[in-house]
Amino acid sequence: MLSALRRSVLCLMLSVGCALPAAATPAPYGETANIQARQIATHFPGRMIGTPAEMLSADFLRQQFSRWGYHSDIRQFHSRYIYTSAAGQKSWQNVTGSTVIAAHQGKAPQQIIIMAHLDTYTPKNDSERDGNLGGLTLQGMDDNALGLGVMLELAERLQNLPTRYGIRFIATSGRDEGQPGIRDVLKRMSPDQQQNILLVINLDNLVAGDRLWFNSGQNTPGSVRKLTRDRALTLAHRRGIPASAGLQSSDTPNDVTPFDQAGIPVLNISARHTATADALKWHSVKRDNPQYLDKHLPGRIEKRGRQVVSVLYPLVKELAKGKA
Repeated sequence: MLSALRRSVLCLMLSVGCALPAAATPAPYGETANIQARQIATHFPGRMIGTPAEMLSADFLRQQFSRWGYHSDIRQFHSRYIYTSAAGQKSWQNVTGSTVIAAHQGKAPQQIIIMAHLDTYTPKNDSERDGNLGGLTLQGMDDNALGLGVMLELAERLQNLPTRYGIRFIATSGRDEGQPGIRDVLKRMSPDQQQNILLVINLDNLVAGDRLWFNSGQNTPGSVRKLTRDRALTLAHRRGIPASAGLQSSDTPNDVTPFDQAGIPVLNISARHTATADALKWHSVKRDNPQYLDKHLPGRIEKRGRQVVSVLYPLVKELAKGKA
């Protein structure tokens, strides 16, 4: 089965390569993000941690980074989560997740991390499974194919830009399983490497919310918030983009949480509603797919990709000291 899926990935790579040729004139903001996000959501449904679809989507990302000249590889990590049956019986589920890392070298050892989780939601009990929350057919456009698409477009735009500080792109799994992927990334870093991280930018749930949010970590210093979160908000407002800023809630852990706990500055970007009831929509097979979103939120996928890239591309260039 895996070999057949790998062949489909190769065909997909060729089609994406034709759809996104190397050109002297840059494509409009958000175009690459939209194309890549739709490819990921459509061709890799059910990207649950430790599944063949997750591994193949990781390989797709690695190939995209490599095509743009990045040194990119895939690391595996081991984790587990509890699954609860309808009878109330709890059992541990062991999984092996994937992390894709691509590096843009700078002149100095300091670096900026741009990341997005690559997996879709894994049902944690029979009720979620029977209610079509997560599972093998969830395409996950909002959560989180567009985040991956934006990350890939930023990588494409930054590929030939000399920068003082390095830029590292990370896509990993397990956001809703206690962030084992990101915790593994941190565990592999030396204290000096952690110290050299200037900022972690996380892209998550960019479609369904009614406005963009730029949130700093609870432990991000005020001076860094001004240079990152507040600067992003200024860039958004200059472009007429509805956006707000705040602090990342400690009540809703996501992939920035381990970095924030380690005292590393973070900037979380999302358009995610905070109401608990909306959690049912984020993971719904019926709702979180391109067809449903195009019908009920026409143009939203393209618009959000364009908005986020138009803010982040100049921001990252500023922070990394890029020279055109």
